[in-house]
Amino acid sequence: MQCQELLVRGLSLVMILGGIMHFICLMKSHAAYGRYVDTSGSSMMVPARLAWFLQELPALLVPLILMLTTDGNNGTGRHLMLWTFCLHYFQRSCIYSLLTKGRPYPFDIMLFGMVFCSINGFLQAHYLLHCATYHNTWFSEACLLAGLIIFFIGMGINIHSDHILRSLRKPGEISYKIPRGGLFEYVSGANFFGEIVEWLGYAVATWSLPTFAFAFFTICFIGPRAYHHHRFYNEKFKDFPRSRRSLIPFIF
Repeated sequence: MQCQELLVRGLSLVMILGGIMHFICLMKSHAAYGRYVDTSGSSMMVPARLAWFLQELPALLVPLILMLTTDGNNGTGRHLMLWTFCLHYFQRSCIYSLLTKGRPYPFDIMLFGMVFCSINGFLQAHYLLHCATYHNTWFSEACLLAGLIIFFIGMGINIHSDHILRSLRKPGEISYKIPRGGLFEYVSGANFFGEIVEWLGYAVATWSLPTFAFAFFTICFIGPRAYHHHRFYNEKFKDFPRSRRSLIPFIF
């Protein structure tokens, strides 16, 4: 398959514009899933574990299918970065989904997530397999190494923070508590901070428009959620640490 440069640029720009629109909307009102979902409404609900599995799975399957159907040697760097992308979504779809203790998920939001993961999975895989060119320069090698280090640091923060959140609830509990430990000592959205760091590292390693567009969209989509979680804890708990920030330690 040849590189569809116009398609790659178009999808990347749509993702950037979509991120801006989501940021504006989500700063005013939070996305209606998780703690903010209205289970008394008329929306069809899906069990949280099934919803997370189905929602995240396309971002794993689409790149794998493209890799299996692409002929020739596409370079170690390209495959390395695509495998890191797949690693994240394997963890989210096959591990996180089985461990989550979240509330039922609205079907329409799950469907939107599936569509987004399908498109983004195609965009990232098609770019890396058919469009990306890497040169053996100090800059590209430095970006690749630094980006991978940042990516795995972010992934570690994300997984550890999710573990802390799950540990807050005993079997059958649905109430919310103040998360403590790890980066939660500094921010209310430590899990979101970790995921943002992941995709910023991924963008630095590949140094491309599609990956930066995805990192930007991630910031715009889950950044406001961290802000709303912070307000939720601050309003609900009198003993909430006042020095804690929403998303970025010591800053925001």
